Amino acid sequence: MSAAKHPRSRHARTLRRLRAAGVLAWCVAWPALARAQAVTQRGFVEADLFGFPQAAPNDSTRAIGDLLAREELFAAPAPWLRLAAGVDLRANSHDQVEDSWAFDAGDRTIRRPRLSLRRASATITRGRLTVDAGKQFVRWGRTDVVTPTDRFAPRDFLDVFDNEFLAVSGARATVDTGVGALEAAATRFTPARLPLVDQRWNPFPSAAALPRSIPDRAQLGVRFNHTGGGLDWAASYFDGNNYLPNLDAAGISFPPMRMIGGDAAVPTRWVTLKGEAAYFASSSLAADEYAIYVVQLERQAGEWVFVGGYAGEVITSRRSPLPEAFAPDRGTTRSIVGRASYTIDVNRSFAVEAAVRTGGDGEYAKLEYSHAYGQHWRATASAVAIAGHAGDFIGQYHRNSHAAASLRYSF
Repeated sequence: MSAAKHPRSRHARTLRRLRAAGVLAWCVAWPALARAQAVTQRGFVEADLFGFPQAAPNDSTRAIGDLLAREELFAAPAPWLRLAAGVDLRANSHDQVEDSWAFDAGDRTIRRPRLSLRRASATITRGRLTVDAGKQFVRWGRTDVVTPTDRFAPRDFLDVFDNEFLAVSGARATVDTGVGALEAAATRFTPARLPLVDQRWNPFPSAAALPRSIPDRAQLGVRFNHTGGGLDWAASYFDGNNYLPNLDAAGISFPPMRMIGGDAAVPTRWVTLKGEAAYFASSSLAADEYAIYVVQLERQAGEWVFVGGYAGEVITSRRSPLPEAFAPDRGTTRSIVGRASYTIDVNRSFAVEAAVRTGGDGEYAKLEYSHAYGQHWRATASAVAIAGHAGDFIGQYHRNSHAAASLRYSF
């Protein structure tokens, strides 16, 4: 085999092993869950209603209903083994859910799957070593609104500003070294779920007929996390693909990406200072090379929690013909970001968050009130305001200001 093909062959072998690990964890989890003495579960059914006062140029729908039912099981059949599995069932009034009832385990569909595997993982602990295998959530980083080093955590962006994380299939090992935790991860590539081309959150209507190319390679990374001594810090490295797309004449692609970064937190008497930065390089001549950094202050005062800071970007090599075509991480940089939450009592809470581009081209704000009724019911009301110019990542959604109400029954 030629030297040029060797790296691809190595990645293909790694990917096959990751798939095998995920299948093995899935096969082991359910019989073990059934035999385990201590099995716990949690779940909920949630109905959401979104109302938009303005029609978008490509979407005249003003009201959208959404339904999500989730069930998760957890078991510990042995002191060294923990198992977790969960499934989602969805319905939607605006064609955001696949029509098929086929069970989906990969989260690679354009629309949300109707019936899907949310997670299925096995956690094995032996001394200082912990291994997680299967479909799981891998989270890196320390800051809140923008998290530059969080490269194993693709999101569902059908609603750009109300998104959730997608689990990834693979394995990771964590070793307690005594002075910190060393973590290594290898996963199957999972792309972010992009806004639908015929709906109001879509920023590139010309992409309707473009093909989508999903990489067939493993995502590899290593992170060292140190805590204690008045300073918590971490250093991380990632080699894989960007889960956010490039858009060009050839179609939608997810270019190779290498990331080196770090994060830190310093608690003081008055505030906790957090910082995070990452540099992104690519072998693709159509992908920019750049750095993202975040400086954040956090303070808790009684029932109040305040978080505020600045997210910035430095472009070292501009290559993309359509920079920030859809890049929420980069699109919310050069912004002052903040969040404040207040716990009114054991049942009620209030929160506000905002992001303002320093050039004044885009502004985003969200108010949310939540009220629990008894042990099972919770109602939440929110309002989102978006303003700005069409050429700005945030400002392009200025017609998408909306109000939402949700009702959840937990069991």
